[in-house]
Amino acid sequence: MSFTDVDLFGVYVAPISVMMVAAWAIMVPLRRAASRFGLLQNVWHPSLLEFAVYIIVLSSIVLLVAR
Repeated sequence: MSFTDVDLFGVYVAPISVMMVAAWAIMVPLRRAASRFGLLQNVWHPSLLEFAVYIIVLSSIVLLVAR
């Protein structure tokens, strides 16, 4: 498993930062769907749930890229 730096307009960035942006892009529609169906009103701590789902999405992306 070898992650290399990503050249983004002449600036080298760590690959985890690109994966974090991708996870955030996936989380936007998930967050909207959760609020639309009222899931965020039924949990004890909505921001903690969002953070946990973000970590799950990010780790899934890392595992897929590392494969």
